[in-house]
Amino acid sequence: MKRYEALAADIGKAIDGGTLRSGDRLPSVRCMSDSRGLSAATVFQAYYLLEARGLVQARDRSGYYVCAGAPQLSRASPAMRRDAAVQLPRDVFESIAEGIAHVDAGRVVPLGSPYPSPVYYPLARLAQHICAIPQDLDPRSIVEVPWSGHDELRRQIALRYQSAGVDVGVDEIIVTNGATEALHLCLAAATSPGDAVLVASPTSYGALQTLQQRGLRAIEIRTHVPDGIDLQELGDALVRNRPTACWLMTSFQNPTGSLMPESKKRAMIDLLSRFDVPLIEDDVHAELHFSDRRPLPAKAFDTRGLVMHCSSFSRSLAPGHGIGWAAPGRYAMDVARRKSTTSSSPPEMLQIAIAGYLKQGGYDKHLRKLRRTLANHQEQMLQAVARHFPAGTRATRPSGGYFVWLELPAGIDVMRVHTESLSMGISIAPGPLFSASRGFRNCLRLNYGHPWDTRAEDAIASLGALAAGRTGARRSALVTVAGDAAHGPVAVRTSPCEGLAVVGAARV
Repeated sequence: MKRYEALAADIGKAIDGGTLRSGDRLPSVRCMSDSRGLSAATVFQAYYLLEARGLVQARDRSGYYVCAGAPQLSRASPAMRRDAAVQLPRDVFESIAEGIAHVDAGRVVPLGSPYPSPVYYPLARLAQHICAIPQDLDPRSIVEVPWSGHDELRRQIALRYQSAGVDVGVDEIIVTNGATEALHLCLAAATSPGDAVLVASPTSYGALQTLQQRGLRAIEIRTHVPDGIDLQELGDALVRNRPTACWLMTSFQNPTGSLMPESKKRAMIDLLSRFDVPLIEDDVHAELHFSDRRPLPAKAFDTRGLVMHCSSFSRSLAPGHGIGWAAPGRYAMDVARRKSTTSSSPPEMLQIAIAGYLKQGGYDKHLRKLRRTLANHQEQMLQAVARHFPAGTRATRPSGGYFVWLELPAGIDVMRVHTESLSMGISIAPGPLFSASRGFRNCLRLNYGHPWDTRAEDAIASLGALAAGRTGARRSALVTVAGDAAHGPVAVRTSPCEGLAVVGAARV
């Protein structure tokens, strides 16, 4: 192949693959000549050849542009097809979880979303704090942020701990890129591939996915709604499974919304201490309480440094900003070392802005308003569920957070409800997402953290109709996973949640 033909072929591939799109301008002859080490005449020949093939067109005194009718890839290239042929099939539940996490709230009613609506957060005020950062800020500090985080932000986080009655010093706090990174770092510090980790049943899909990715075994502990995991079963699992860590949400748990009483948190910490098993405490919802006082985390009862407390501002103040932290107790040095070698600290401008907002004192005022909004939405949702869902439906009534957990009458296949509701523009989070055993097949999680309007009310009515009209219908073909091959056979729970109130077709 001649040099101009090779250049034309490269550009043709870029057009065919979508890198160069209709209307894009090609590099000038001079730029292409300099970058490729070719003569201008060779580049011109290549452009002429592409023009003759109908891929590009010349514009007077402007250069060469990709034609509006230039062919684009409508299917995978041969190389891409070879790659696809060796890819493992995706778990259907992984696809569902990814779908509900990235749902377009403008097109779909986001009842299955894992996030609250950003309209309830003071994003404009945070932007003002960014703009107010002094112009004489040392430019080097923007890229040379300490790996542990901005000092003032760490101090403000420590003050929040102190005001809640939890003894955590500034030196223990490590600012991370969201709570997800904090949890990953703590998990890596406490476990090795093949270890067993205790989790609630049901538990968050993200926790299950993380354990699977790290080659860990999830040991499910029965959940009592509304007060959290069964301590007797926890004790049995500590003896039987010899776990190296426990990963729990003790306040407003995802997905049930359960809140473990402080006396039970203390008893749990005593039990874990006897076996020297660390607790990774995911506490991202604690600020969203509806009572007068924030519930104490399990961290408050830890005297041996076993609790690795993780949280973030994503649910309470700054969604999408990716500012989280860990207070890892005796594991602080290990977590710090892993943080310093695996990722950089979040952008300092964001850390300074959030620290400034916290220092100014507007955070608590914002939280009070947010909590009232979420509590009102919860009441509206439960009333709607009572009006529209079939008799025998049971639901949680959490005292914080933005999730309710529904258990539908036996025989209703929530995977069918999920599939049919999505076709109607309504997302839900089906129960099997929240268990390694893929149980909870008649359960679902609903999000009340978005504006409550006629669209949301109509969506609940439609979901209730789908559930009531197909009781006992044939099981959906999507439900094919009865366990996790990597973790071995596990028992499927059929009616696992105790303490739910009956709300379907009855008063709440």
